[in-house]
Amino acid sequence: MIRVIPLTAARTLALHTQGLAIPNKTVAVPDIEALYTAIEQIGCVQIDTLHVVHRAQYLTLWSRLGQYDPMDFDRLCADPEHRRLCEDWWHAASIIPLKNYRYTLLHKAKFREGGLDWEKGRWLPKPENRALMFDVLERVRNEGPLRAADFEGDGVKRGSWWNWKSAKTALEYLWARGDLMITRRVNFQKVYDLTERVMPEWVDQTPPTQEEIYRYRVETGVKALGICEPSQVAEYAYIKKGIAKPFVEEMIREGILAEVKAKAHSGRIVKMVVHRENMPQLEQIIDGTLRAERTTFINPFDNLLWAKERDQRLWGFHTRLEAYKPKSQRIWGYYCLSILHHDKLVGRFDPKLERKEGVLRLKALYLETGIEPEERLVTDVAATMQDFMAFHKAKELVIERSQPQEFGKKLLAAIMAV
Repeated sequence: MIRVIPLTAARTLALHTQGLAIPNKTVAVPDIEALYTAIEQIGCVQIDTLHVVHRAQYLTLWSRLGQYDPMDFDRLCADPEHRRLCEDWWHAASIIPLKNYRYTLLHKAKFREGGLDWEKGRWLPKPENRALMFDVLERVRNEGPLRAADFEGDGVKRGSWWNWKSAKTALEYLWARGDLMITRRVNFQKVYDLTERVMPEWVDQTPPTQEEIYRYRVETGVKALGICEPSQVAEYAYIKKGIAKPFVEEMIREGILAEVKAKAHSGRIVKMVVHRENMPQLEQIIDGTLRAERTTFINPFDNLLWAKERDQRLWGFHTRLEAYKPKSQRIWGYYCLSILHHDKLVGRFDPKLERKEGVLRLKALYLETGIEPEERLVTDVAATMQDFMAFHKAKELVIERSQPQEFGKKLLAAIMAV
């Protein structure tokens, strides 16, 4: 093993284990199996409500696979014949493989026993809220799958606390406890049903210990990250650093994780860890037989970006989500997607899909300082943009502003030439 892992090798391993390194169009039309495999590889996909283009959970898969049928993804979550995924709390609100459901059971048990509560412990102790929760559960049991909106305006007086907001809180509490699952979404509204009616029989529901949960999340986190600083494991696994640290150290002693030294973007030599199952890939990358060859776009909630400052330390790139800032305070735009070209993050753009008109509008397009709009880059980004447009059923691309201007002109010309 080389004494210090070069920066390009560290980047490439990080991209390979995230499914972001294979050449575009490797799979002609990704099917439902390809979607599941991609999610299983990275652990889960984060859900987000912003939808100036497709929502984050759909974009994260597109980045790895290219154009696919979003209905296949929905089938994995909602079709009883294909269900292998569910919504749960993993890295924030996420879509997770059902094989990992058992690792959420202890957290659900704490909610059930009153050890966890929302609103700083003020919601559940109120008798009217406990009564509401069980009333809501009985309605779902008797009436079948329901949305929060189904509890609004039904003409039945149940007290001043019976309204949409209270029912929504009760449904979410029952979901957190494990009494309910989200069986599907309708126009992005959650539809809840009893867990026993949603959960496939094959799912292992044996509760693990807290130690087994932490160990599993740390180990799978390191695998998915490929190579990372030890402290970044906790951010991917969504647990506290002080909890993750002894598990990382223990797995290093056991030989499950290997300590390595790698060059960061700053030029500093940094101590990192690699899972032993990823070591053969690292050797191939260092030998030059495995490369990062994909051009794609990365949304702000993509798994690649979960570990704090990893984008800056490996790529010298600062990802920004500015949707929640006043317009006057935004630097790049409302919802920028990063442009990945092989092993580099080379730029970003702020898109808005005009669905009725079939127009994908880039309100701003940027290349990073020092990146030139060379022919190979333009050609690759143009091909990816065409796939991105097809995924969104957009027929026209409009670029309002480009920095440098030459990049936008070349990109439009390359797209028009096809």
